[in-house]
Amino acid sequence: MPTIGIKRDLLFKSLGKTYTDDEFQSLCFEFGLELDEVTTEKQMITKEQGEDSHLNTSASEDIIYRIDIPANRYDLLCLEGLVQGLLVFLGRIPPPKFHAIKPAEGDTQKLVIKPDTAKIRPYAVAAILRNIKFDQDKYTSFIDLQDKLHHNICRKRSLVAIGTHDYDTIKGPFIYDAKSPKHIQFVPLNQEKEFNAEELMEFYSTHPQLKQYLPIIKDSPVYPVITDSNGVVLSLPPIINGNHSKITLATKNVFIECTATDLTKAKVVLDTLVCMFSQYCSEKHTVEYCEVVNPDGTSVLYPELEYRSEVVSVKKTNKKIGINESPDNMVQLLSKMCLTSELTNNTDNIKVTIPPTRHDVLHACDIYEDVAIAFGYNNIKRTFPKTNTVAQQFPVNKLTDLLRYPIAEAGFTEALTFALCSRDDISIKLGIDSIEKIPAVHISNPKTLEFQVCRTTLLPGILKTIAANKKMPLPMKIFEISDVVLKDAEAEVGARNERRICAVNCNRNAGFEVVHGLLDKIMLLLEVSWSRKKNSVGYYLQATNDPTYFPGRCANIICHGTPIGKIGVLHPNVLAKFELTNPCSAVELNIQPFV
Repeated sequence: MPTIGIKRDLLFKSLGKTYTDDEFQSLCFEFGLELDEVTTEKQMITKEQGEDSHLNTSASEDIIYRIDIPANRYDLLCLEGLVQGLLVFLGRIPPPKFHAIKPAEGDTQKLVIKPDTAKIRPYAVAAILRNIKFDQDKYTSFIDLQDKLHHNICRKRSLVAIGTHDYDTIKGPFIYDAKSPKHIQFVPLNQEKEFNAEELMEFYSTHPQLKQYLPIIKDSPVYPVITDSNGVVLSLPPIINGNHSKITLATKNVFIECTATDLTKAKVVLDTLVCMFSQYCSEKHTVEYCEVVNPDGTSVLYPELEYRSEVVSVKKTNKKIGINESPDNMVQLLSKMCLTSELTNNTDNIKVTIPPTRHDVLHACDIYEDVAIAFGYNNIKRTFPKTNTVAQQFPVNKLTDLLRYPIAEAGFTEALTFALCSRDDISIKLGIDSIEKIPAVHISNPKTLEFQVCRTTLLPGILKTIAANKKMPLPMKIFEISDVVLKDAEAEVGARNERRICAVNCNRNAGFEVVHGLLDKIMLLLEVSWSRKKNSVGYYLQATNDPTYFPGRCANIICHGTPIGKIGVLHPNVLAKFELTNPCSAVELNIQPFV
């Protein structure tokens, strides 16, 4: 859930009323939001970077409200959207009406998309805000909204990247192309030196904010670039804008472009941005079209600012929420949520108009939710369900709980380790020379070396736990009952979970008899007898070789004729790779067959 920080005094000034912290928290709750924290810029910097941070000296002491916003309410990610939503909710202003118009003079500005962009970021949309008036707070909010959108719906610029430019410093038509990085040359935002795109990648590789976006295009043979008719580079999406078209407080006209790998998301982002800041234009809530020319020659006008309609049943809405409101009252409730609505010829139906700011409304259920918020969740009467159901554990979880207590009573301490581990943890460290031999599910974009794959065995996690507790007195007897993940071509999702028990005894001697005794206890609890004849009835041990275990001291656990696990003394090389100096014995078995 994204969180926005807004200056309290500026917020109250925009709302036209001063609230206490408790009053504003109540208002947020009624509107479906949460006031997360009351703080200051200085306190936030101290909390994040410490009291000695050099930023503390210039930090403001203004009170800041940090407000949690639902992830799908892109229209509330800035002061302008929040104030507009609250004022409509309180009934002080009607829902605004947004318009897209063609320029009063001259032709509609064009953004021409070249065919090569299909190799990297194939889509683009654009719009122009005319005669806009910025001050420092409005400018900061404008930049902050772009940042919030980038981190939310834009998925850190991988789906959509926003570029905003001083329209009076550039000349259309604009060209969106994809070129070799060596052929893209410009001065990036807030810099004085000119770079080509290859040099920029190196220059920003250590930048605290921008370095995370470099991998999006770094390995591509061509980079996306937007230029004007004079060849001036506006932006290198999704990395950085050019300094030439930098927006300042003096900017009067703003050209907005969004390049994307997802056209729908780009439309949502553009609609959100222009709807929030068109209120500062001389012609309020009005934005100028841009004509986007696609590689196939077709043209589309953006922004769309589409108003959609949905018909909902009053009876069904009341039933879903648990209220009994008349159609007229429901129309009033919906208007509080910026959803203009009207009665139809059928008295049970309401026609709801969904504005371009409410891209979160995808289904009638979203409208039911807004009615419930406007009505007030605290005003909905509590009722007992008409049917009673009794919850029940999954059988495998019930079996897990039945086993963990007796194992603990046997002197073993339970551990809870990570389900993700490194590739080496389940291969090289266990004596297996290649990860390819293991049916592991790999993480496509691991953030750290410690979390590259889903574990296929519980053993590495327990050995790491013992290694981290070497100061504890011996013996150390640790166990875990949890899932491993194995590739399985027959499974619907290509992998399956398997519930296992793993226990390790670490002492001055290996103590194989300790884990063997635990295995016998587990089998006794599962009512599986020892098979003296080593047939398909009961369980027995079958000698085997495994690189994880000491040669000649490892066995498969065979139950009803099927291998379900292994038991043995761990190999010294395995212990050394987990930084253990004392011998260990281990048992690991699958308990799924006993469910």
